[in-house]
Amino acid sequence: MIYQMYQSHTDLMDPLRWMARHSSAALSLPWGLGQPWGGDLARKLSAAFEVISCMGTTHTRPDFGIRSVTVGHREVAVTEEVVYRTPFCSLVRFKKDIQVEEPQVLIVAPMSGHFATLLRGTCQTMLAEHDVYITDWHNARDVPLKEGRFDFDSYVDHLIRFFEVLGRDCHVVAVCQPSVAVLAAVSVMAERDNQSQPRSMTLIAGPIDTRINPTKVNELATSKPIEWFEQKLISSVPVRYPGALRRVYPGFVQLASFMQMNMERHKKAYRDMYEHLAAGEVEKAQAIRTFYDEYLAVMDLPAEFFIQTVRTVFQEYSLPKGELKWHDQPVRPAAIRRTALFTVEGENDDICSVGQTLAAQELCSGLRPHLKHHHLQTGAGHYGVFNGRRWTNQVYPMLKMIIQQNG
Repeated sequence: MIYQMYQSHTDLMDPLRWMARHSSAALSLPWGLGQPWGGDLARKLSAAFEVISCMGTTHTRPDFGIRSVTVGHREVAVTEEVVYRTPFCSLVRFKKDIQVEEPQVLIVAPMSGHFATLLRGTCQTMLAEHDVYITDWHNARDVPLKEGRFDFDSYVDHLIRFFEVLGRDCHVVAVCQPSVAVLAAVSVMAERDNQSQPRSMTLIAGPIDTRINPTKVNELATSKPIEWFEQKLISSVPVRYPGALRRVYPGFVQLASFMQMNMERHKKAYRDMYEHLAAGEVEKAQAIRTFYDEYLAVMDLPAEFFIQTVRTVFQEYSLPKGELKWHDQPVRPAAIRRTALFTVEGENDDICSVGQTLAAQELCSGLRPHLKHHHLQTGAGHYGVFNGRRWTNQVYPMLKMIIQQNG
């Protein structure tokens, strides 16, 4: 009943947020020399209503909002183009309005409760010098039951197909959760001598071996039997949506878990947003709002994919123990011989700790040393290794060099 309870609460709160949004706008109407008509009190009330209006989840994918990019000294228009689609994912290309040959890069976004737009900054940085594609996973709530199941094997199937669509000159960047699936897909392709194997594989903050320096997320996954996750966290999509009755791990449950880990930080962010608005510091308030508009946009995961991921990655450690299978066939990273490996970790990552992604280096024992690279980003948390200043100025230049060397 968890989804039904959530939906009832959302239906109850939506009118309140609507009223708060319009009340904030009304109180902000100028009077005289651009001041709110009620002065200081009105500004504070408007700020309070604004904060209330933006509290609450949405299930609609935000816009990537990438309209242009600077290539050399020229501003170039960018459009989104779906080059391949399945019921569960769209392969999206950020097509630049310029004729130039650049390395193809597939960015594999997590299917972990947030939309691929969470990697907007990652795409924006890489787009200036690369032909960028991204896996735009669909909200399971909107996928009809007739489209069938989606589990870990299906995830790997999708990646292999995407590599084949892009061809033999592709490079892949996996951010967080999909690192396991990407390593599995490349391993399978290598063992089968698939000619579309990517030229380089970058794994950023991925849970390759969660036995190493366990985080709170890892401890939660091992604190309960898998049956507990099936009984307590899985729910059916309400009948009003296209995916009616599909069993899912709701995105709002995942969001609640992550927010609980840093609740004081989130409370402070909303307090800061109110104070900025009350003080007329609109740009500072907007920066916080922009973050939460993205953070509170959630997507549901197919139940079978979530349960299988918890069991194989976080409870059984199947990949590092050499027990992971794809369609009942062993996954052997040692088979990889041509795809260069680059692993990236953040010093202060509290979701995927130091050493968990580095484990891929040992698993890929068939690679010659010059094809293996690792970087530990000092001062960076989980999001800092693929978004923001440290990503742009320190991680990305190394990634660009590895792509160039293996082009």
